[in-house]
Order: sequence, then C-alpha cells, then structure tokens
Amino acid sequence: MYTFKKEERLCNKRLIDKLFHNGSSFLCYPFKASWLYHTEPQSYPVQILFSASKKRYKHAVDRNLIKRRMRESYRLHKQQHLYSLLQAADKTIVLSIGYIGKEIVAYDVIEKKMLKLLNQLTEQLTAANNIPG
Repeated sequence: MYTFKKEERLCNKRLIDKLFHNGSSFLCYPFKASWLYHTEPQSYPVQILFSASKKRYKHAVDRNLIKRRMRESYRLHKQQHLYSLLQAADKTIVLSIGYIGKEIVAYDVIEKKMLKLLNQLTEQLTAANNIPG
C-alpha cells in the first residue's frame, strides 16, 4: 500500500513523448503536473515521472533532494487520493510531476502542496471521463 516500486516509475521514452505532446497539464505551485490516460494494461493504475530542472538547480544533490521529497510525499498519499479512484473506474494514467519552484522548500510544504496537487488531479480525472468521485 505504501510502497513505490520500479513498475510504478515511468521510463518508456515513447510514452513520455506522448505524455508531453498529447497530455493535459496544470500548475499547482511549486509543481507542474502532466497526465494522460493510458490504454495498455499496466500492473499499477499510475506510472509516474518526477523531475527537477537542471537549469534552475545546478547541483545534482539539490535535484535529488527535491525528487526524494516529492517521491516520499506521493508514496504516502497516492493510495487514498489517486489509486482508489482509478481502480474503481478501471482506468490507468501516466503522470509527470515537475518541480518548478524557485527555492528548495521543506518537506512539510512539499507534502501539503502534493496533497493539493493530487486533489486537483482527481477533480480533473473525474471531469474528463465522468468518473464518479
């Protein structure tokens, strides 16, 4: 339930290109989320990609810290906010969350914003495909 396995990570280049060219996106500062319904069967309802800009954060240590905090907050809240909705509707999505903030913020701020992002995503998913929310 509170795991984040390799199968949940988005690694397929063609799928990533498709996500950024055809997917829907929205801003929830300090994050930018892009998502797309995926028709092929997957073992998990969501495949996700986390990113932090190399242009804004020159040191890999900083990018890794941001991505680690994002992954942890997502891992703790994905089941109740996202998985339950998608499993009930029998849908799968691919998702990208990019960090666009100007400075590195504490984990509790990232967690609060991640919750807001997941709620906004569930609203968009229910509106896009008439999924009962």
